[in-house]
Amino acid sequence: MSRTKSSAKRIYLDHNATTPLDPLVLEAMLPYLREIFGNPSSIHSEGRAARVAVDKARSQLANFLGAKEDEIYFTSGGTESNNLAIRGAAEVCGKAGQRLVTSAVEHHAVLRPMQNLAGHGFVLDILRVDRYGRVNPEDLDQSLASGQAALVSIIAANNEVGTIQPVCELGAICRKHGVLFHVDAVQAAGKIPLDLSALPVDLLSVSGHKLYGPKGAGALYVRKGVKLEPLILGGSHERRLRAGTENVAGIVGLGAACELAGKETGEQNKLLSALRDRLWDRLRAMIEGIHLNGHPAERLSNTLNVSFEGVEGEALLLNLDLKGIAASSGSACASGSLEPSHVLTAMGVPAELAQNSVRFSLGRGNTEKEMDRTAEAAAEIVARLRSL
Repeated sequence: MSRTKSSAKRIYLDHNATTPLDPLVLEAMLPYLREIFGNPSSIHSEGRAARVAVDKARSQLANFLGAKEDEIYFTSGGTESNNLAIRGAAEVCGKAGQRLVTSAVEHHAVLRPMQNLAGHGFVLDILRVDRYGRVNPEDLDQSLASGQAALVSIIAANNEVGTIQPVCELGAICRKHGVLFHVDAVQAAGKIPLDLSALPVDLLSVSGHKLYGPKGAGALYVRKGVKLEPLILGGSHERRLRAGTENVAGIVGLGAACELAGKETGEQNKLLSALRDRLWDRLRAMIEGIHLNGHPAERLSNTLNVSFEGVEGEALLLNLDLKGIAASSGSACASGSLEPSHVLTAMGVPAELAQNSVRFSLGRGNTEKEMDRTAEAAAEIVARLRSL
């Protein structure tokens, strides 16, 4: 729990945006940033050494996900993996009028490619969610019963509120209707178990920097037999699905991070859920008019999204930052937007409360003292802002 300790001066509670690089991951990467610099497509010794490293990382990813090595394709991160799954499947289908199905609480890396395809002949069906942000499996079943669906894409665990979707049940419905099922597991990987030997999932996206690995490295799981068209054309890298010289050091880091996560997920969940609940208990004891966003139980162990009555989330975040506490208002990819979170809006949270939300996402190195300090700082700031 202590390999990536927070600074004594600052408290970092934005791990859903990105995580610090684990020192053991950095140690694994360094040789491939220094002396082992070969191109893994080259046949000489330097190239073969790089190829061995990429193959090892592929094995680490496969073991972590319960997949086969030839079902793992490396990408630049979660956004590319999502786009490759969605656009690649749509290209294979290539039929105008075919339907794409997703939910109202997806990350923009899923919603935007879906919306783009909707402008090119596909029909987009966006499923509603309940007040906790969960998809009703019956809604998916009804959607697919009408036929002509090419792909379903549902996030495993929401990046803003942490709500975990019933992936196994949703996947079983997709199997019943013979429809491809893609899961955006960028936020879930390393936090909840993902065994693709048992889960009815055809495509799944992960990203290194969400689980103490490097930025710029991700992967897409493609179940054997599933066909995708590549987005990036060029050489025959990644078995002709993703052209471009592999980011060897990043891939090595991703593999190492997944191996570490596979060993530590259970212990981390217990520690983080205790810290998350401690922070929530302190906040509601000190501050009136606060609301929990997300499922009370089926939620990531590290995620706490709270709305504060009468206090704009941005003002609270800026004041927390001045006190040395880093948190966020939701997705880092939507920063700067003046619109309420589309996730909270889809959950039925009133616009004012949606604008007043703050996400605290915990990680390795956070402590009980930091939770207490954060709650005390938030209480002082909220009281001062409300008095204005």
